[in-house]
Amino acid sequence: MDITAKMVKELRERTGAGMMDCKKALQETDGDIDKAIDFLREKGVAKAAKKADRVAAEGLTHIEIDNNSAVLLEVNCETDFVTKNDQFKQLLSELGKHIVKQNPETVEEALQQNLHGEGDKVESYINSIIAKIGEKISLRRFTLLNKTDNDAFGAYLHMGGSIGVLSLLEGTTDDEVAKDIAMHAAAVSPRYVSRDAVSEDEVSREREVLKTQALNEGKPEKIVEKMVEGRLGKFFEEICLLEQNFVKDPDQKVKNYVADKGAEVKTFVRYEVGEGMEKREENFAEEVKSQMKK
Repeated sequence: MDITAKMVKELRERTGAGMMDCKKALQETDGDIDKAIDFLREKGVAKAAKKADRVAAEGLTHIEIDNNSAVLLEVNCETDFVTKNDQFKQLLSELGKHIVKQNPETVEEALQQNLHGEGDKVESYINSIIAKIGEKISLRRFTLLNKTDNDAFGAYLHMGGSIGVLSLLEGTTDDEVAKDIAMHAAAVSPRYVSRDAVSEDEVSREREVLKTQALNEGKPEKIVEKMVEGRLGKFFEEICLLEQNFVKDPDQKVKNYVADKGAEVKTFVRYEVGEGMEKREENFAEEVKSQMKK
């Protein structure tokens, strides 16, 4: 298939490899980005694939807690300026209060519900705010969590809500301990709670990449397996919360910190505003030409 400049650009952004290396990797893998990333890593050209997509959309995350229920949500807008608007902040609060009480399963369901169970539809409420502010605003996603009286929620919003994390710990009612875990997740960005949560397919794929990488480094086959297992441990440390060094005390693992408190991390949710979304790429020259034609 034809390898486009856009494909090369994306691969460069995700791996940090050179342009020609990226183009070759895409040619070798028939344009498959994920396979091209593995190809570059196996050749030692890219140290690791960047997991996070480029953050481009504006907006804020918000957390609402009501007794044993809590929600983390993300609302997007067009400009950063709007996030400082009091009406936008009020919108976040109202949506949070609604979702945590009405328990919708999807964004679509939430939009069709009556606000707080009695007002206009949530979608109409959002549209009324759009009319006042003058920008497109959308409820992008939310996650609801429920706990027992013996558990604790941890809530943390970074820089006013550019990153939001909601954690749930069992075996403790200490909200500060749970908040410590939320702050850690905000800073280090783990993808899973523990090794057990990582799929066997993902582990197998990483093992194969590490094995090929070691062989390409000229390491003897008899020691490659041991090397791979050692490097796999580093892989888990990068993506699993419990395996990571605790940000407030790097001398101990998160799992040790939590265990010392007699608790367990049941789950966590981390939202970073705009992750996986891209702003429209503006071509100024084309825009001028378009206006001239009009």
